[in-house]
Amino acid sequence: MFTHIVFFKLKDPRPETAERLRRLILDMQGKIPELKSIEAGVDVLHEARSYDLALIARFDSLADMQAYQVHPVHQALLSELKGEVAGSAAVDFES
Repeated sequence: MFTHIVFFKLKDPRPETAERLRRLILDMQGKIPELKSIEAGVDVLHEARSYDLALIARFDSLADMQAYQVHPVHQALLSELKGEVAGSAAVDFES
């Protein structure tokens, strides 16, 4: 199993913006064959160290995650997020 986690700082961190982007992330489910599961959530603590939004995506392998990265559905999401995200961080690991 390969896990891909991304945290996003949003330019506009209002709950309605974060929720709209969360739905866009979840909309990838079932559209990318290599993507086995995806979760996304909006931060509820709003602490100084918090990010506004996170996704957890799971794949069978690193190769499948790399195929996901270039898939047109994922690329369309990245285009949508580009104007909304002030910064991000990621962690990728095998389990």
